[in-house]
Amino acid sequence: MRPSGRELSEMRAVSIETGVTKHAEGSCMIRIGDTHVLCTATIEDRVPPFIKGSGLGWVTAEYGMLPRSTTSRMRREATAGKQGGRTVEIQRLIGRSLRAGVDRVALGERQITVDCDVIQADGGTRCASITGGWVALKLAVNKLIKTGAVTSDPLVDPVAAVSCGLYAGQAVLDLDYPEDSEAGVDGNFIMTQSGKLIEVQMSAEGATFNRDQMNQLMDLAEKGVSELAAAQLAAVNA
Repeated sequence: MRPSGRELSEMRAVSIETGVTKHAEGSCMIRIGDTHVLCTATIEDRVPPFIKGSGLGWVTAEYGMLPRSTTSRMRREATAGKQGGRTVEIQRLIGRSLRAGVDRVALGERQITVDCDVIQADGGTRCASITGGWVALKLAVNKLIKTGAVTSDPLVDPVAAVSCGLYAGQAVLDLDYPEDSEAGVDGNFIMTQSGKLIEVQMSAEGATFNRDQMNQLMDLAEKGVSELAAAQLAAVNA
């Protein structure tokens, strides 16, 4: 029995509310169970120096957790004077995951920055950030299409992410914090709606896993991403 009472292949409740901020070109609040992330997308008519003049667009991301997004207060990274290694790793993951679903030629020479701020954490914050980040990105791109700034949709396939792991010896979908902290094996699966893999992060701690278990986790991830992609499309088309 999972701590939440969910079935092994059952996602937490997912909701995506769009247009939650006034100024960003695209924004949403994604809630996956008790993990809540504010995602905003900002369009800028510039690109990093290493692609300037190439005609290619760029999508990047920043990630952060509010001090009381967890059970005890965390010190703001700005106060410490630098980002922690975990933060840097996660925002790089978000950026490269979102870029995998972008036709950078169609986007044109402009940059879209996706900011993901964790309001409340209960496991799976990076997965929620990627999933909500795509929604914010899509809403920003829709504005470019509407104004004629781009002539074809540069978002070729929805990108979403979900965690899976082995908890109490069984493969489970969408780990919350109690499961994540106790799982012998856990992983993050980033995929497109069409089922193409972008990145898989798997690690074992206190246990090992075999090929059959890996296949079980992949099957669960495909199911979860399919459900998340449906929620994404419903949100952007609402």
